[in-house]
Amino acid sequence: MTLLQTPTDTATRATGWRPQAGRIRSAVAAARPERVGVVSSIVGLGLEVRGLNSAIGDLITVGDDGDVDAEVVATTRDGIRCMPLGRMTGIRVGAPVRSDGTPHLVPTGTGLFGRVIDGLGRPIDGKGPLDVDRFVAIDHDSPSAMARSRIATPLQLGVRVLDTLTTVGKGQRLGLFAGSGVGKSSLLSMIARGTDAEVSVIALVGERGREVREFLEDDLGPEGLARSIVVVSTSDEPAMMRLRAAFLATRIAESFRDDGADVMLMMDSLTRVAMAQREIGLSVGEPPATRGYPPSTFSLLARLLERAGTDETGSITGIYTVLVDGDDHNEPIADAARSILDGHVVLDRKLAVLGHFPSVDALASISRVASRVNSPEQNQIAGLLRRVLAARRNAQDLLDVGAYRRGTNPLVDAAVDNEGAINAFLQQRMDDQTSSRHAWDHLTTLTRTLGAL
Repeated sequence: MTLLQTPTDTATRATGWRPQAGRIRSAVAAARPERVGVVSSIVGLGLEVRGLNSAIGDLITVGDDGDVDAEVVATTRDGIRCMPLGRMTGIRVGAPVRSDGTPHLVPTGTGLFGRVIDGLGRPIDGKGPLDVDRFVAIDHDSPSAMARSRIATPLQLGVRVLDTLTTVGKGQRLGLFAGSGVGKSSLLSMIARGTDAEVSVIALVGERGREVREFLEDDLGPEGLARSIVVVSTSDEPAMMRLRAAFLATRIAESFRDDGADVMLMMDSLTRVAMAQREIGLSVGEPPATRGYPPSTFSLLARLLERAGTDETGSITGIYTVLVDGDDHNEPIADAARSILDGHVVLDRKLAVLGHFPSVDALASISRVASRVNSPEQNQIAGLLRRVLAARRNAQDLLDVGAYRRGTNPLVDAAVDNEGAINAFLQQRMDDQTSSRHAWDHLTTLTRTLGAL
């Protein structure tokens, strides 16, 4: 029997497209037997599964009703090893495990502005479902080294000491290095409110649950939240969720950069991301290396940080807090992060104790692109203030014991005579949002007061 020829048949022969092919594939997939694995052991933070042929990064569900989500982090000849994305309470050996083979999708788009989501992209702010219609896979390649545009434009942060003495360029990656309780989160909230970036993505990884609402309502405020997307994974969540929160925030920022936007990505803290990877690596049998961190921790940091920066269309300016262990700025994570980042800002506990906010140690802070994004005049006046501050620090012991003789060093004399004016420039209230232009005007006036211009 011959079927009647239709225009669709002609299109099929011309293009090779068969309108019924998609329906056939869907029917075959639906009729395919479901492969179900079983939990073979539960040790420490992870579990082993037999009977599934899943790949690294696949999501699986554990339990009769899919009670717990988990991610495949290692494979062996005997099965796969998974890390849970939720609590494993009630999971037993022999529990069924299923995998649908689909990648983890991340919601994105302007509908996320003002929303707070968890490490899986689910809303946790009580404002109802997300109003987004665009989803992207969480995995994404870093921009090619030759496809990255050069950093040539400064980005306003709204903090005088950073906009002038440690100027940040669009697409730069900067680290805020400090011990606990020195003001890293407060400084991040100032930047979120004062930056002129089009989009702000904030990742709170490993934060204390009590501090999340305080950060959102007191530090960030309604104005800052309205232009931000906040990803939260608290310290009591599984290591896999904390790690996913970091990559999910990065992927959201990448989606806006791909659309040509200049994005500010802030992550608090990079150290807790490394700690999460340490838990995962040790749980799957990696050997501990420096201070217990397995080798995968350092490769993961490089992979995460390299995804920020510029590309051919837009930019991601990354600001990452680094919680230094015992105020040791040469501990392994701080040292590794500093080698990858494009600059670092050091927060000093001594300044914080004195009520000096932001507690930025200007002499210890460096931006590797400042000299390229600033004008020669700006570099000159910023360099002058640095020299004055350095001279004062070198003579501090003599000043403390009263052994310094006035006239010995004109820079020290200028620092002592104008101590109040210098501190007024370096310090700033949290609610004081200063534009980059006004910051430079303030610094220019200060240097004229020092008698050098």
